[in-house]
Amino acid sequence: MLTIHVVGDELYDEDRNEFINGFEGDLELEHSLVALSKWESKWHIPYIGNEKLTEEQVLDYIKCMTLNDVDPVVYSHLSMDNVKRIREYIEDSMTATTFVEAEGSSPARNVITSELVYYWMVALQIPFECQHWHLHRLLTLIRVCNVKNQPDKKMSTAATLRQNQALNAARRAKYKSRG
Repeated sequence: MLTIHVVGDELYDEDRNEFINGFEGDLELEHSLVALSKWESKWHIPYIGNEKLTEEQVLDYIKCMTLNDVDPVVYSHLSMDNVKRIREYIEDSMTATTFVEAEGSSPARNVITSELVYYWMVALQIPFECQHWHLHRLLTLIRVCNVKNQPDKKMSTAATLRQNQALNAARRAKYKSRG
């Protein structure tokens, strides 16, 4: 969860001839499958991997991420720094898990929607309380489950030879041997 402190500008009311204190409040945000589902149900387009989102759509996603009850005015007072922190939070992997891509393979570029993620959760028997996790963490768990459920792949003869050559070269360098 990310908490953003939003401070609005002090405004001058010309009718009353007085200054009005600016808005101040906290936004509690969670980039989760629940937020994604809310946003996609409104906009009817996929959010993940969509590079053509308008400012209105991005702001609406921030609204869908909001966990606490806030005055809607708070969104108009988001600073560039606030938006930058929110983007960094959305892009953060939130996990220590890394994946090594197989040689010669490229990641699949399928369109991912909230319903597809829910399907993966059901198929992999991931509990529904995980829908509240950070979305990247949930997607990493799904990927780990997929990797662990696949049978081990045998390396090709050429790949085995390359790996053995690299290991032998490393050992020769380590022990200062010529073979």
